[in-house]
Amino acid sequence: MGPGPSITITQIEGYKFAIDFGGILPHLVVDEAVPIGKGEGPFPEQLLVSAVTNCLCASLVFALGKYKQEAGGIRAEAHCEVTRNAENRLRITGIAISISLGATADAVPRIDRVLEQFQRFCTVSESVQAGIPIAVSVRDGAGTLLT
Repeated sequence: MGPGPSITITQIEGYKFAIDFGGILPHLVVDEAVPIGKGEGPFPEQLLVSAVTNCLCASLVFALGKYKQEAGGIRAEAHCEVTRNAENRLRITGIAISISLGATADAVPRIDRVLEQFQRFCTVSESVQAGIPIAVSVRDGAGTLLT
């Protein structure tokens, strides 16, 4: 494996772990949800959905900047579907992400170009999507569905 971002994860107790990002950030405490864990931190499915959603939002910011567009802020909500596979193991089988812009589409003149490209800039979603379907929708500040 070549160079790239890395973490160290250390068990605290039970299913609770501390994630060390190499001294640049405080440790993040993670845990499994109740009833498996104590729910004392985000659980793995939340972290995966957070990573995908954050990367998509950052990619949207990048694409907006590339075309010198201002979206009036960005907000996203995400949900993953967890189902059992043929071996009765829980698996994430889909992620739905709804991104909302603060501005209306008519206030972002090059929004079509931004929307054509931003998802391809996202390292995380493009990597995860190879195994988990990801549905993304974007709405403007008036709630109009853009994608």
